Amino acid sequence: MVSSYLSNPILLGLFLVVGLVLLVKGADWLVDGASKLAKRLGVTDLVIGLTIVAFGTSMPEFVVNMVSVADGATDLAITNILGSNIINTLVILGCSALVCPLVAQRSTVRLDIPLNIVAGVLVLVFVFFSSPMEPKGLSRVEGLALLVVFAAFLFYTFYTAKADATTTTESTPFPLWKCVVLILAGLVGLVVGGEMIVKSTVAIARYCGVAESVIGLTIVALGTSLPELATSVVAAFKHNNDIAIGNVVGSNIFNVFFILGTSATIKLLPIYPGIEIDAVLVALSAIAVWLLLLNRKRSINRWGGAVLLLLYAAYLTYRLISY
Repeated sequence: MVSSYLSNPILLGLFLVVGLVLLVKGADWLVDGASKLAKRLGVTDLVIGLTIVAFGTSMPEFVVNMVSVADGATDLAITNILGSNIINTLVILGCSALVCPLVAQRSTVRLDIPLNIVAGVLVLVFVFFSSPMEPKGLSRVEGLALLVVFAAFLFYTFYTAKADATTTTESTPFPLWKCVVLILAGLVGLVVGGEMIVKSTVAIARYCGVAESVIGLTIVALGTSLPELATSVVAAFKHNNDIAIGNVVGSNIFNVFFILGTSATIKLLPIYPGIEIDAVLVALSAIAVWLLLLNRKRSINRWGGAVLLLLYAAYLTYRLISY
């Protein structure tokens, strides 16, 4: 029924507008709910951003990968993750830094971003140094290895959060059930709004005669990252740097170590043309963010955000030309 609606130009525009409203409001609710939950639990916004928010905004990638593996579309399972991580790092952090300069915690610079670098390197190592008796790609053993790293990351995150836990100073803490409702409502708004935007934008692009390859490389890739984009930009606008950065960094960790690890554990993920470029850029983009944060304030200024966006523009141009 939705597809029939999308054949009408007026309904297409309405579908797009409603999707944008849901996306923005969903991000607003998610950031507020996560921040209030962090205060109530006595943990930092960064921990909530790295875990609850990151996992929630990574649900589109998770769903796409599970469906792709089930349908045998294994190429999409890898391109979805690598493409999303590149967009998360270069586009979302870039846009967030343009809204408001981002200041990172020391733990983010020392552990979380280096783990993003390791993610890209591991994909390259697993893909190109696999057993000669097996086809090149991510095998079940390598998927399990990624899941082990992910489990270690979660253990360390919650262990340090417990060690640094503080009781809230609010005289009337925000009710726990309201925090949960805000977070769930925000996630629903993000997923539904993002889906509406992707469907309507793809329909508009096809209506205008844009090639399928261009749609897949741009609109669909950006579409699964819309929840992260909306959440981080809104968080930056509210000067909540920990959620703005933690959401992106945590989402990247979830994407590779949990989602890609789970996908490879279910089914062998063979390589595709251009995977080496994408995997290298996952690592290089994380290195670029890490270098931008190596200053006394551990901050990414607006010019740094512009640099990240220019890097993505150069990558996208190259991929479109070489496709």
